[in-house]
Amino acid sequence: MIDTPPPRFAHVDDVAARLAAAGYLASDAIATTAFLADRLGKPLLVEGPAGVGKTELAKALASAIDGDLVRLQCYEGVDEARALYEWNHAKQLLRITAGQGDSWDELRGDIFTEEFLLPRPLLKAIRATGETVLLIDELDKADQEIEGLLLEILGDFQITVPELGTIRAERRPLVVLTSNATRELSEALRRRCLFLHIDYPEPELEQRIVQIQVPELGASLAESVVRLVNRLRLLKLRKSPSVAESVDWGRTLVALGAREMTPDVVADNLGVLLKHQDDLVRARHALEL
Repeated sequence: MIDTPPPRFAHVDDVAARLAAAGYLASDAIATTAFLADRLGKPLLVEGPAGVGKTELAKALASAIDGDLVRLQCYEGVDEARALYEWNHAKQLLRITAGQGDSWDELRGDIFTEEFLLPRPLLKAIRATGETVLLIDELDKADQEIEGLLLEILGDFQITVPELGTIRAERRPLVVLTSNATRELSEALRRRCLFLHIDYPEPELEQRIVQIQVPELGASLAESVVRLVNRLRLLKLRKSPSVAESVDWGRTLVALGAREMTPDVVADNLGVLLKHQDDLVRARHALEL
């Protein structure tokens, strides 16, 4: 049976304070939903545009609870073997070759043991004995079949390895799933999660984030950074600049020794914020550079 751990957070403000100590400034909605995910023992499904801090939230939560981060990076074609476990076939073959005189029953008992098992992220999280955050990152990039696997794992927090038996979690991890909403996730998965949508932060919050990440940048320049980024986000771009790129822009100004954000500085370094040529052209026209 899974142990029911004591609550990780005392209250919502505790979540916000500990995330801030980990370098993540959380809105009230983020802090509240993270608190409830812990108290209710439910996975946290976080959706939003790329670069708004979904993955960073999981990392900050791991730091906030002084735990390990176990990450399953999803992509098209990721399968059970990459998500759960694999057998070390090369090592098994060596054992079989070395024991050619042994019977199959003897060999089978030797090669399907812990020594030959390669745990992948889901199994690692299930077997963890300490505080753990399981991050299932960019789930929308994986095939729908993976969702069925996750429904089973996140429901019972156990995995059956036919050769070894059922492995049950001793301590339920804190689970964060992220999605950029490039495809619709199943309703069955959504029902099992608490939902959180993270959008681009309000300018005041984004300015605080930039100043924390780039402390050498003065308040005036940080405000100019956020003002420029928000102007760009109003344009019809292929990819709007993310919060991470706002931080990179701040670091760019520091690296250049810029005391103010002149048109020349903006024109020469827009590639820090925008990553497509047609976006650069559209931005230079809109900004009259």
